[in-house]
Amino acid sequence: MGKESKRVVLDTNIFISAILFSGKVSMIMDFWKTSAIKPVITKEILNEIIKTLAYPKFHLTEEEIYHIVQEEILPFVEIVKVKKDKIAKGVCKDPEDDKFITCTTSAGVDLIIGGDLDLLNIKEYKGIKIIKASKFIKQIQSLLSSVTF
Repeated sequence: MGKESKRVVLDTNIFISAILFSGKVSMIMDFWKTSAIKPVITKEILNEIIKTLAYPKFHLTEEEIYHIVQEEILPFVEIVKVKKDKIAKGVCKDPEDDKFITCTTSAGVDLIIGGDLDLLNIKEYKGIKIIKASKFIKQIQSLLSSVTF
């Protein structure tokens, strides 16, 4: 039996950067498509991703957004239900970022990969590590390069 994917929470910045832009962060999408990681999201996070994809600066049509969600996100993520006793309030400087903490606590995940400074500045919350994408990519690359066949 194969090793399970590492379950992680990605903030919206990471999802958008991984999907829409080339560069190092786009490697995270490769990780989720190859099952090296399993992004965990809530409906609230998914709605924020969709709303962000619709920003005029990205020049995406409704059809393109639909395709991204249906083909690039939903087949690869685990959607978890928010547990009322796990809702985070006032943890992050920006209350909008508390949804990522809530997702981790509801899903039993211990890692958030972030691009948002307010979220990254927390660094750790109740055993949940919050790290930059670049640090995570280095960790995964190191882990993958140590695997021998």
